[in-house]
Order: sequence, then structure tokens, then C-alpha cells
Amino acid sequence: MTTKEPIGELAKEWLHQDRDEETRQEIEALLAANDEPELEKRLRKRIAFGTAGLRSRMAAGFAHMNALTVLQASQGLATYVLDQRAASSTVGCERLSIVVGYDARYNSEKFARLAAGVFAAKGIRVLWFGQLVHTPMVPFAVSRYKAAAGVMVTASHNPKADNGYKVYFSNGCQIIPPHDSGIARAIDQVKRIEHWDESTVDSSALVQRIFPEAIEAYFTGMYRLSPPPHSIQTASFIYTPMHGVGLPFMQRVANMLGFRGDCMRVLQAQAQPDPEFPTVPFPNPEEKGALDLAIKEADKHGCTIIIANDPDADRFAVAEKLESGRWHQFTGNQMGVLLASYILEAYTQDKSKLAMLASTVSSRMLAAMAKKESFHFKETLTGFKWLGNIAQELQARGYDAAYAYEEAIGYMFPTVVWDKDGIAAAAVFLSAWQGAQGWQRQGLTPWQKLQELYKTYGYFEDANTYLISPSPDVTEQVFTAIRTSKGTGNPPETVGKRKIMRWRDLTVGYDTASADGKPDLPIDPTAQMITCELGDVVFTARGSGTEPKIKLYIEATASSSSEAKQQADEVLQDLLREWFKPVYGLKLAGT
Repeated sequence: MTTKEPIGELAKEWLHQDRDEETRQEIEALLAANDEPELEKRLRKRIAFGTAGLRSRMAAGFAHMNALTVLQASQGLATYVLDQRAASSTVGCERLSIVVGYDARYNSEKFARLAAGVFAAKGIRVLWFGQLVHTPMVPFAVSRYKAAAGVMVTASHNPKADNGYKVYFSNGCQIIPPHDSGIARAIDQVKRIEHWDESTVDSSALVQRIFPEAIEAYFTGMYRLSPPPHSIQTASFIYTPMHGVGLPFMQRVANMLGFRGDCMRVLQAQAQPDPEFPTVPFPNPEEKGALDLAIKEADKHGCTIIIANDPDADRFAVAEKLESGRWHQFTGNQMGVLLASYILEAYTQDKSKLAMLASTVSSRMLAAMAKKESFHFKETLTGFKWLGNIAQELQARGYDAAYAYEEAIGYMFPTVVWDKDGIAAAAVFLSAWQGAQGWQRQGLTPWQKLQELYKTYGYFEDANTYLISPSPDVTEQVFTAIRTSKGTGNPPETVGKRKIMRWRDLTVGYDTASADGKPDLPIDPTAQMITCELGDVVFTARGSGTEPKIKLYIEATASSSSEAKQQADEVLQDLLREWFKPVYGLKLAGT
């Protein structure tokens, strides 16, 4: 495909390859209506294989998620792992395998079946769950079965019209360079679909069903992470899987940890998998209003704790009813340090060997804890592809990489899986809350424990938000204007009344804190990311890799919560006034 090729020729190319009647009709209807602008949007550019593999709205065209683009991705991935095997010294060893899982979204099972058919047709063994699983089961199975790769068909917490194709490599982590670009090139070289069959998984001798065995192995790891107590729990909480796949996994966790009977009250309105997400159009526990139904249920039954997963159960959220009667939903950063404190307190070995990680857009509080408690802290780029891979590097260096988190309510426990896991996080939280060494035994609620941590390590408050950008070109224009500081050609020296003490630009590869001007983290010219330190306030501005957004992560530390919050809010207003002006057509979240 080239930009010079007439759009009608691209449409013919699509119709020549597509065997899905529904998506064929979409393109045929656009051709009949002579809707060239829409055809351009759908056909001119191929859906990008990036941070999360593939993710987009489900629709006809090379730019979206559909059967044809899933098959292209699968064929490219299969070719890549076969080429990797051929180039390695393991030729002739056990047959390659790829794990395939899917969630409850529209077309998830269909896309997974098509992908599995491609892998089997290429002579690759398919490790097939064959029923709904939460996303972390795929990287878990990759590690357990020593697979070459894993594919999970999910769009996580995106709206119902979206789906995705998430890829893990042989180390059980999300892919990073050079594998991401290598797979992308292999996909781009796919000229025709070699195998289009949803039924292959039902008949091929190369398909191995792994669900029962893999689930038992997963929960064996969970037992080690959060050992069952010696007594039955009496506390109760509300649980919602947000119309996703988490309920059966969470039920087993609750039972394992002694929460029997009505101790775990399930929000029935959101209990069963439903791709329509009828009660939450944006099924993300972080979104405003997403927990409203759960709060009503909690008030009805007198519960003070709510636990939530997103639809593919790789994220985890908690809300607590405070003594004042107000409900507080913990931010990802707050829960991140709460879980870290529990891991630290329960750790009985040499703490200098303990390692915990957080991404650069997450709270600096974990770093402050590490400095005071003498465990090893590591900052990474955003995303669990970096947290997982860097954790493995630390493990290889002799550290015990026990925990990692990111502010977007993601938490990783490497003894179970090298990726975020909302079910494992729930297990650790329940142990921390009600376990033998838990906060309740100390006379503390989770909120009260958090206040103790603030008193010990300092108050950290954020003012995180995002702006919706009209287009990638506008996002690039905004960041270019920022780094050239109103035409001066140099980065700005201040934000509002605050002096910029450190400027780190991971797009162009510049860091004022290093002697040679090079950043301490990998650079990526294709992604916008600037971090500034302003004394007691640190912020990062970055362009989202999966959505039309510019994300702002602002955190201040001070001797009180109110002072820290005030400082973070001041910097947010300064940035909106000086960097992200209305003239660009940016729209602030919630406005």
C-alpha cells in the first residue's frame, strides 16, 4: 500500500482478501456511496503494531480490528517466531508453541480462533484455553509452558466497540525492542492470507487444551503469594468484575483466603461477562461514576470496602467508606504504595536484595520508601512491558524483584506473572487488609494505613489528567512548540513561578541532569515524553500510544496533604495556561 495508490484500488485489494461477509459489506457500501474520505480513513494506513500489539475500533479496513487484520498479524507473528528459531542455536529442539487466550468482548473468541488456526497451519503448537480467561493467564502460561509467544485477544478497559491483540514474548513479558519492530515488519510483509479457518482449533492435533492444568498451576502460585489463613474471615466487601471475566477467578481467591459465604458480595448488575457493558459505557474502574452501583450495593449491606477489576481483570481498584461517611477511591499511586508497604513488612530476607519498580509517570513515594528502608528501587519507562522486562534483568543480577506498579491501577507480582494482574493484586490486598499480619490486626483500615505511610515518608499528592487531542499532528505540534519555548529554540526555564531544575526529553534524547546530556531511560523518537523537576513538584507530559490523548502526570510532596495537593494543582493550571493552550483545539478531560 502506498499513498499514491488510488483508494478504489485499495478497496479492491481489501475485497480480494476479505472473507468476512460483514466487513466486506461495509467496504462495498462505502464504495457504492462513493465515500472516499471514509475509505481513506479505513484503508490507507494499516493498523499500527505497537505498545499493546494491536488495538482499535472493530470495523472493516486495514486501519481497524477485524478478521483480516488479525490474520495478517498472526501470520506475521508466526513467521517472526519461526525465523527467530531458525536463527538461534535451538533448531531441532521441542516444537514451538504459542499460547492463545480471549476475553468476553465482541469477536474476541472469533479472532482468537482465527489466530490459532494460522499458528497451527504454520506447524506451531497452539496452547489453547478454549474458554474465557483473564489477561494475565496468557503470560503466565507462556512462562509455564516455555512457549515462544502468547496472544491475548482483549481491549482491556476500552469501550465496547474496541478490541485488541496483545502479544507476549517467550520470557512471559510484553514485547519490547527489537521484537516489537521485528514483528511489525513481518506483519507488513504479509501479502496474502494463507489460512482462514475458525474451526482448526477443534480438529488439529497441534492444538493442546490447557485451561484446567494452567488454572491449577496459576493458583498454586497464588497460594505462595498470599498463603491461606488459619481461620475463616468475618469481614465483608463488595466485588465487581465490571461486566468482565474476573468473577470465577476472584471467587476462588476469596475462598482461598477464608472469605466464605456472604463475605464477598458480588454486584450482580455487573457480575456476568457482557460485551455491551450496559452499566458502564467506559468500563474502567478509574472513570468517574464507574463504581456508583457498587457504592449503592455497599451502603445497602453495610460494607466499607469495594474491590473492582476491569473487564479483562488485569487492573485492580479499591474504594473505602471513611468514618465521615464519605467514600474514597484509592488512586493507583495510593494503592501502589499500600501494597508495597505490605510486601516490605512481610519480607523476611535481606532487604538490600529486595527490588521494587515503578514507571516514570508513577509516584515518587516508592522511591522515598526505598531510600529510607534500604531496598532497591528502579524507575522504568511507562508500561508493564518495561516493568516486566527490567524486573527480569534485576532478577538476573541477584535481586528479588518482588513487586512493580504503575499509576494506572496496574500491579505486578513476579512470583505469579511478569505482567500486571488484577486478581493477584486483589489477593495481596485482602491479605494486607485482613491477614494474620494485616492492617486490621494493627487496628487500621487501608485509609488509616495510608495516612501512617504519609507521616513516615512524606505526603505525596497528584493532579493527573489528560487532554483530548484533535490529531497526532496536533500533538506533535504542541510538543514541538513546548521544547522550542515560544520560538527561542531552547526548552523553557520556568513553569509559572517555578524554575525547572531538571529537563528530561525522551523524544529527542536530552537530560540536563546527566553530564553528557543523555537520559537515564531509553529514548523513543516516535513517542512524545517530557519530564520536569520543579523542586518539590515533578511532572511528565506524554502523548498516549493507544488513544488521541496528551496525558499529564503531576505530583507534589510536602509536609501536609493539603499543601502537596495545592502545589500539584498550581502546576497543572500553569501548564494548561502556558503549554496546552485552547488555541490547539485540546479538550481537557471532564470539560
